[in-house]
This record gives sequence, structure tokens and C-alpha cells, in this order.
Amino acid sequence: MPSPLVEVHDERLERWGVHLRLKRDDLIDPDVPGNKWRKLRHNLEAARRQGFTRLLTFGGAYSNHIRATAAAGHRFGFETVGVIRGEEHRPLNDSLAYAGAHGMTLTYLDRATYRRKAEPDVIARLTREFGPCYVLPEGGSNGLAARGTAELVGEITTGFDVICCATGTGGTLAGIAAGLTGPQRALGFAVLKGGRFLEDEVRRLQVEAFGSTTANWAIDVDFHFGGYAKRRPALDRFVEDFGARHGIAVDWVYEGKMLYGLFARAEAGGFEPGTRVVAVLS
Repeated sequence: MPSPLVEVHDERLERWGVHLRLKRDDLIDPDVPGNKWRKLRHNLEAARRQGFTRLLTFGGAYSNHIRATAAAGHRFGFETVGVIRGEEHRPLNDSLAYAGAHGMTLTYLDRATYRRKAEPDVIARLTREFGPCYVLPEGGSNGLAARGTAELVGEITTGFDVICCATGTGGTLAGIAAGLTGPQRALGFAVLKGGRFLEDEVRRLQVEAFGSTTANWAIDVDFHFGGYAKRRPALDRFVEDFGARHGIAVDWVYEGKMLYGLFARAEAGGFEPGTRVVAVLS
């Protein structure tokens, strides 16, 4: 850190007068990249101060947060427990196999119980089973996480008008928006279907982290491609083409959807000519 800022020349944007730079948070660390490290850093410090030696967190079977928490726990001396949505499937997919290889204990909740994962009785049952734990929410998004992602903005030393990020739980967007100044705006692209609820989450996280909300952000809910960890051929073609043009492999679950949405909005006239955009790769 700070992660590099890379200018991207792409005629599909430049014909509309849109200038793009990528904030390469994906290069921060191969095991705990981007917003995962920014979200975890202050939480790890809090867990250590409070005397916890075990982290417990939640996620889907393809969760990057689960992977990153396992890696961070392994590196910094915490035991880790990953509570996974749905039933166990063998063999484990690459994400869960990676988490297990880094010492994470995996346990599963049926989908009905998982929807109640933040309720006291569910937390109490888990801590009875696994012992005292520092509990991190799904995606790692809480007030401390938002404070960590807000620090990203101060690393950008060139002028910009709009900063974009993929939005799964709202923590990255909440922090980035709080870190902006003047007329700068943040735009999140929801990666899951029915993402309008994320607006309430962003406001809740801003209050938890900073004591108030900001009005300088919005969420685009039109580019989820069927839901979280779902894809369609148009998205696959875009991700492949972007990599071929610019030599940058993007994650189709998150950043691919964000970039697809950004390019589509530009083509539809969604940005004024001359708009300087920063897109965060995590």
C-alpha cells in the first residue's frame, strides 16, 4: 500500500469523453487483496486488543471474504471459523479448499438459518460450539471495515469525478463515499439480484463508522447478471475481451460486473464528457 493507480485507454470510453483509471487494490497482497485487507485490518487490531484468538465469519461457498479471513488468520496467528451458507458439497470448490488449507474450520448453516445469522440465538449457538470468537459479519462489512475502506480515497493523488466499486455488502461503498471531498461521487454496482436493500446497508454502516451519512453515492442494480456468482455469456465475453485489450484479468463475480456496468453506462450517456472515473479493483 498504497496500491497503484493505472490509466486505461479504451476507445469504447474515450469516444464518450470518459477517462478511466484503475485503482489496483487487487495487487496489495496475493492472499488478502484489496478491500478484504482494508476491511480486515482494523478488525484484526480490535480482536487482538480484546483478547480474542479466534475469528468467526460468514459467507457463501465462493466468498472471497472467507478466503481472505482464512489467509489473514493463518498469517497473524488467529484460529478461524467459516460459517458457509447452504449444505456441504464434496469435493470442496477452490475457495473453500483454499480456506481449509489455511487452517479454517468450515461449518454450514441451512439457508433458512443462515438468513438469521446475525440474530443472538444463532451467534450464541455458534460460540457454544466453537468457543469465544471475534465475530465478523458476512463480507467483513462493519463500521471498522468502512473506516478502513475510507482510507483508500486519500491514496488517490490525481483528480477524479466519480469512483466506482463492486458492491456485495455495502462496506466498501460506505467507506469510499465517506472519504470523498467536494463534488466527487461514488457509484457502486450491485453484484447480487435485488440489490436495492444495499442502500440501507450503506447508510447503516456510515452511521456505525462515522456517526452520519453522506449523499454523494448511488448504487446501480442493473448489472448483476442473474445474481451473486451467476454469469451470462455477455459478461464472459466482456471479461475476456477486457483482459485481451489491457492485460488485466478481472474477477467476473465482482469487478467484471462493475466494469461491464461502467462501460454500458458510458455508452448510454450516463457520464458527462470529460468525466474522470476511478474504478477500484479488489
